[in-house]
Amino acid sequence: MSLPNRELIVLLNQAQLSSQALAQEVEGLHAILAHLENSQVFYNAHELVDRDYITNRVKKIKKAVQFVELKPFRFLINKN
Repeated sequence: MSLPNRELIVLLNQAQLSSQALAQEVEGLHAILAHLENSQVFYNAHELVDRDYITNRVKKIKKAVQFVELKPFRFLINKN
């Protein structure tokens, strides 16, 4: 499996761990993070607040986050 170039700090309770076991732990973490970094998961976990209403429609959230900054009086709220 091709692992992305990311920095991870892995704290383990075992004093000695083989390099193969450590690689397996990092690969497992990568699988979890790859699932969570999916855009659909992002859209499901956020709501868009615009002055008068709150929406969780994917189309409106996509349109709002396509720019670096949100328009004035628009906020993303994480539902978690």
